[in-house]
Amino acid sequence: MESLFFDSWSSIARTLLVGTLAYVVLVVMLRLSGKRTLSKMNAFDFIVTIALGSALANVLLDKSVSLADGATAFALLIGLQYLVTWSSVRTRWVKRLVTSEPELVAYRGEMLRDGMRRTRVTEDEVRAAMRNAGHAAFDDVEAIVLETDGAFTVVGQGNARGHDALEGVLGNRPG
Repeated sequence: MESLFFDSWSSIARTLLVGTLAYVVLVVMLRLSGKRTLSKMNAFDFIVTIALGSALANVLLDKSVSLADGATAFALLIGLQYLVTWSSVRTRWVKRLVTSEPELVAYRGEMLRDGMRRTRVTEDEVRAAMRNAGHAAFDDVEAIVLETDGAFTVVGQGNARGHDALEGVLGNRPG
C-alpha cells in the first residue's frame, strides 16, 4: 500500500539517481543545441521551456517513464525547437508563424494608441520603460518599441540620426 508521505527508500534513491542523470542529460542537450535555445523567450520558446520542464518532472516522478524515454523526449523537443528556429531564420513565413513582430508603441513624444491596443500595453508600462531606460521626458525619446520577447526598447533622441533600428517594426514612422 502506498503512503502519502513515504513509499520506500528505493523510490527515493530512484528519484535521486534518475533526477540527477536526467538533469545532466538535459543540461548537456541544451548546451549542444546552442545559445538560441537559452535566449530570451518569445511565445514559442516559452512553450518549449514548459514542455521540457514537464518532461523532466515526468522522468523524475513517474516510475513508468525511463531515463531513456525522458532523454528521447528532451531530444525531440530540443530538436523541434532547433528545426523551427533554423527554419525561421531562413524562411520568412515560418518566422511570422512562430514569432510576433516588434511594435512601435510611442514615437517622438506621442503614445501610439493603436499599437498599444494591439499589444495590450498600458501608458503606465510605456512610462515605466522610459524611466527604466533613464529618460524622464518624452522629449528625450525618439521611439519605444515592444520587442518580440515582450521587452521594451527605448531609443533616445541622441541615437535617432537614422532609423535603421526601427526597420521592420510595426507602426514604424520614420521621417
